[in-house]
Amino acid sequence: MADRKNYNTQMEQIIAQVAQSGRKASLLLHVCCAPCSSAVLERLADVFDITLFFDNPNLDTAGEHEQRALETARLVQEMGLFARVIISPYDPDSYLHAVKGLEREPEGGARCVACFNLRLTNSAHKAKELGCDWFTTTLTISPRKDAALLNDLGLGIGERIGVPFLPSDFKKRGGYQHSIALSRAFELYRQDYCGCVFSKRHKE
Repeated sequence: MADRKNYNTQMEQIIAQVAQSGRKASLLLHVCCAPCSSAVLERLADVFDITLFFDNPNLDTAGEHEQRALETARLVQEMGLFARVIISPYDPDSYLHAVKGLEREPEGGARCVACFNLRLTNSAHKAKELGCDWFTTTLTISPRKDAALLNDLGLGIGERIGVPFLPSDFKKRGGYQHSIALSRAFELYRQDYCGCVFSKRHKE
């Protein structure tokens, strides 16, 4: 089981080092949706040159994928950020292949691990392709996601692919609550399920 390191403190130490260097480091930020991205962008934008990477093949419909992607792009514009947004083509087959045999797993179980692994691996490859200094994900802002697990996966993937993973636990310091406030302020579409067909069935 993943141990409970203070990933928020680790991130703050890295942010301080980057800020002291006097140069914005480049960061590929995997984003799951606009609401989760809001507070994360506010926290990182002053220190990093951010490329948002919307790569979510787990989403259950093309319509859901498009709506979340467009809202993410709108958020960046409305926040006045000079950040690049890359939207991956909708590819549900890659997700279904990754979770094959795990369809009956409970929420938060092995199926979710496979999903995280797929999206973080895609993100690391894109970060390396773009020559980014770091990569990370907005997923740790959710109180329903295991930050220790996500960080352990990200750190291992980053080491294997050759791009450092920025540790995080964005829900700390009121991050999740702040994302809710920002979502209301920007009138963002706020979904009520993680996105996959299995989480929708679980909710119902």
